[in-house]
Amino acid sequence: GRGVGSEAEFPRRLGHARNRAVEFCTDLVPLCRESQVELREQIDNLATELCRINEDQKVALDLDPYVKKLLNARRRVVLVNNILQNAQERLRRLNHSVAKETARRRAMLDSGVYPSGSPSK
Repeated sequence: GRGVGSEAEFPRRLGHARNRAVEFCTDLVPLCRESQVELREQIDNLATELCRINEDQKVALDLDPYVKKLLNARRRVVLVNNILQNAQERLRRLNHSVAKETARRRAMLDSGVYPSGSPSK
């Protein structure tokens, strides 16, 4: 059956899995945010270029609908970037809380003091 070793192993494995997930998100979110900023800048440049082309045209071409579509796309990019920023901040706070709780529990285990209701094996 499963012995005390398995029970002791579970928190370590859970912590390891959490750490890997946090590292993955910590690495990925800034890259996503950076690409969102680059995309927003490209959209701005394209919208500016379309406006310039529209002004320089001798033949009347209405590029305003395309500019509006670009601006709507830009708004969505900004929204996604804000969502990523909020997710990154929540992840940072969660990681801090988990690390703090892990340290607290480790200190309790090391000292042999258990909170009420915990098994004292």
